[in-house]
Amino acid sequence: MLVEIAYLCRRAIYRVAPFMHPKLTRLKQHPPRALRLPKRRPPPRGHLPKFSIVTPSYQQAAFIERTIASVADQEYPAIEHIVIDGNSGDGTQDILRRNHDRLAYWISEPDHGQSHAINKGFRVSSGEIMAYLNSDDIYLPGTLSTVADAFTGDPELDVVYGHRIIINEEDLEIGRWIIPAHDSEVLKYMDWVPQETLFWRRRAWERVGQLDESLKFAMDWDLMTRFDRHGLKIRRLNRFLGGFRLHSTQKTLAAMSLIGTPEIEMIRRRNFGREVGEHEIRRRVFGYLVRHGLLDICWRLRLLDLET
Repeated sequence: MLVEIAYLCRRAIYRVAPFMHPKLTRLKQHPPRALRLPKRRPPPRGHLPKFSIVTPSYQQAAFIERTIASVADQEYPAIEHIVIDGNSGDGTQDILRRNHDRLAYWISEPDHGQSHAINKGFRVSSGEIMAYLNSDDIYLPGTLSTVADAFTGDPELDVVYGHRIIINEEDLEIGRWIIPAHDSEVLKYMDWVPQETLFWRRRAWERVGQLDESLKFAMDWDLMTRFDRHGLKIRRLNRFLGGFRLHSTQKTLAAMSLIGTPEIEMIRRRNFGREVGEHEIRRRVFGYLVRHGLLDICWRLRLLDLET
């Protein structure tokens, strides 16, 4: 009898385990399948805040036109899309010329890396709401209307972000990150804020300062931790907002061990003023991962609608 019970328990665990494994620790989660997009949303009534979106670019001709289209197709009337290209030699400049009518400003010249390019773009921007979208990522339909509605509905709100869909080179879905409600304590330990879903008011940027140009990998996490340390009001919106593209040449994969890990450890030292061990990190983020797992299960069982 005990052997049979143990066997049944193991089978139950094997069936449940794929649902409980934290998706926030993985990018490629399943074989490619057709991308299911959120529904489009009309802009909110009344005042429509202007968006300044900066796209830093270097050697991304394979993807940047899809990035530009994802912004232009938002059906939102107040967008200032700025592309700062680092003098790419792969045809990017031709794509930017071809799409000049979709852009408020673009330039292609040598720069000092991604953070420098983003800061350059924001220096020529004028929008009330700011964001940067990498040249291989996309916004999902209705994203800007959703974000504008959140900001206009709460004048005290400073920063928002949302859930992420992970896509491959062919725009097929290979995973999703469903993010729990914002947790300032967890933010100090781990960066699980999907960068392509992050938006903030200009007043927040002016308060905390521009991106740290010494950072090549974790500049978005550093910015978020500074928003949090300044006591700004941050909210996770309960909708899929951005598509993060996973491909073989991206910086996220190539730079993690060489650049990313040292920067992540340095930001944790900034947050705590000391070294932080793996055991402490796991203990502190456990509850957050449990909440993530439950949300993920509810979404997959169609008990949670994040696409309207």
